[in-house]
Amino acid sequence: MTRVAAVDCGTNSIRLLIADTAERGSLVDVRREMRIVRLGQGVDATGAFVPEAIERTRVALHEYVDMMLDVGVQAVRMVATSATRDASNREDFFAMARAELGRVVPGAEAEVITGDEEARLSFAGAVGELDPAEGPFVVVDLGGGSTELVLGDSDGVHAAFSANIGCVRLTERCLHSDPPTEDEIAAAREFVSERLAEAFAHVPVSEARTWVGVAGTMTTIAAIGRNLPEYDAEQVHLSRLPLDDVYDVCRRLVSMTHEQRAALGPMHPGRVDVIGGGAIVTSVLAAELSRRAGIDALVVSEHDILDGIALSIS
Repeated sequence: MTRVAAVDCGTNSIRLLIADTAERGSLVDVRREMRIVRLGQGVDATGAFVPEAIERTRVALHEYVDMMLDVGVQAVRMVATSATRDASNREDFFAMARAELGRVVPGAEAEVITGDEEARLSFAGAVGELDPAEGPFVVVDLGGGSTELVLGDSDGVHAAFSANIGCVRLTERCLHSDPPTEDEIAAAREFVSERLAEAFAHVPVSEARTWVGVAGTMTTIAAIGRNLPEYDAEQVHLSRLPLDDVYDVCRRLVSMTHEQRAALGPMHPGRVDVIGGGAIVTSVLAAELSRRAGIDALVVSEHDILDGIALSIS
């Protein structure tokens, strides 16, 4: 077995998976970590990273590298997604990541992956534990700056698309009041529908039998829908939430104040101000998947692009 480390640096969070690669392409977890760093702060408006966002990310990555060194990681892959694809000063980010990752593997670099590869890695991580008979699957990875839709089954990915919409991007663009006004919510839903229409044109979701949601918005919605007093990854992983419950949780999250969302037991502090945007994207997705494919439930997976990245390390 080889001990590997996968790092996923997105618009809102930076996450780490340290795992041992086992036979037949499976993983044995050693450690999973997540930090909210908001790397994409303001990128949608300015097109560039702000220095304090890069510094927050550096602090978290430095901590992750210390963990890798402590447990003897032999190989590492770090991918950067939506915000880094869009930032004009992304070389500042790369220089920082190069310095940190080089402490583990000399010459290791962060890499920007395409939306298509992001989608495929998410699919590989998300469906590994599901019964192939439940396929085809449509996997939705709702991030801070983009949302990936992937259709596939046990034979692999058939179609994928990365839509330029996520919880941070939508919040910064449309949701300025606390709580959002009806006009803001309507504008946000219209913006989401426009972005997702392009995704649905590329991904024939009508073929899907099961909707699998990954990443923080989806897992938080599942935890709230299950009335968990605090976040519990074991209870969330592979849980199923009827669409009526999905709609109910999304409506509540959007109508709440910042203070009310912060008081929810399963809510991570770093998601409080953007979960409303994520809830709007989720509710629009739910309605479209119900209409187009007859989907009646959301299956939530704790395994996602991180697992796909780890599995891709040779």
